Amino acid sequence: MIPFDYERADSTQSAVKSIGTRGAKFLGGGTNLIDLMKLNVERPSTLIDVTRLELTRIETSTSGGLLIGALVRNSDLANHPQVVANFPLLSQALLSGASPQLRNMATTGGNLLQRTRCYYFTDTAFPACNKRIPGSGCAAILGFNRIHAILGQSDEGPRSPHSCIATNPSDMNVALAALDATVHVESVSGKRNIPLSKFHRLPGTTPNLDTNLKPDELITAIELPPSPFAKNSWYLKVRDRQSYAFALVSVAAGLEMDGSTIKSACLALGGVAHKPWRSPEAEKALAGARPTRESFLHAADLALSGAKGYAGNAFKIQLAKQSIVRAFTLAARGTTAGAEA
Repeated sequence: MIPFDYERADSTQSAVKSIGTRGAKFLGGGTNLIDLMKLNVERPSTLIDVTRLELTRIETSTSGGLLIGALVRNSDLANHPQVVANFPLLSQALLSGASPQLRNMATTGGNLLQRTRCYYFTDTAFPACNKRIPGSGCAAILGFNRIHAILGQSDEGPRSPHSCIATNPSDMNVALAALDATVHVESVSGKRNIPLSKFHRLPGTTPNLDTNLKPDELITAIELPPSPFAKNSWYLKVRDRQSYAFALVSVAAGLEMDGSTIKSACLALGGVAHKPWRSPEAEKALAGARPTRESFLHAADLALSGAKGYAGNAFKIQLAKQSIVRAFTLAARGTTAGAEA
C-alpha cells in the first residue's frame, strides 16, 4: 500500500471540492477500496472520508417510493421495514451478499461502485488487464474465466486494447436495476440524477471505466419508484458455496399479476455482464402471458440471446436460463411462499 493523505469532509460541498485533488477517492465503508489498495490495484493520493455526512436516512420519496441515503449501511437497508414490505427483491439481494460483518460496514453508495473480482484485475502479477492498465490486453479471454461475462463483453482478442470480459460483482445492483432505481449525485457544478440503467457501463472501447459517474461527483442517494412487484418477486443467486461467495449467475425477477395473467414483469441478471443485465425483450414477452414454465423458458431464451461463453464459463448460458425459470417460478408463488419453497 502506497502512502496517502487523509481528509474528513464535514459537508457534501466540502467533499466535492476536495475530490478535485488529483488521484483522490471518497472513503465510505471501505470494504472494497481498502482491499484494492492493499493489493496495489487502487493507488489514491488522498482519501476523503465522507462517513460523517448526513446521508444515512431512508425515507419516503415525493413520488411515493423510497429515497435511500448513500451512507445507509447494507444491513440497515436490507432489514428496514419499508424495504422488506415494499421492495423485498432488494432486501433478498442484499442479504445474499458478502457476510454480516461486511454488510454492517458497506454503504449503499459504495456498493454501487464495487469493482470487478476478475482475477487478472485484482492480481498485479498479471500484466494484461485493460481495466487496470488500459491498452495492456485481456488475459481472461484465454485464461481462467469461470466467473466472467457471457453477455455484453468486449472481445476483440486477448491483445486488443478494448477487450474485457469482466463482470459486475454486486447483488444489490441487480435488484436496483430490476426496480428502475435512480442515482442522485452532486458535484461543484450542481446536482443531477442518473437512471441506474445508464449508471453502469458496458466495457465498449473503455473497459477501464465501470460507470458514467464523473470523477468529481459524489453519490448522495438512490431513489426507488413505487414498485408493483412486492407480492411476486424473487432474487435467486447461484454460487459455488451457500454464503460469502460472488454469483456465477443471479436473477432479480418480479411479476405484477392480474388474476392468473402477468400484467408486467421485471428481469435483471447478475454475474453475466460488465453491468447488471436488464432484458426488456423478456419482460415484454411475459406481459399478457400466463405464469407457466413455457412462458418463463421463452423469456429466458430471449434474455440470453447473443450470449457467448468461453472455455471456463460456457455452462453459464444454460445455468442462467434455468435460473431465470426458477426465479420466476418462485416469484409467481408469491414472495412469502417462494421463501418457503
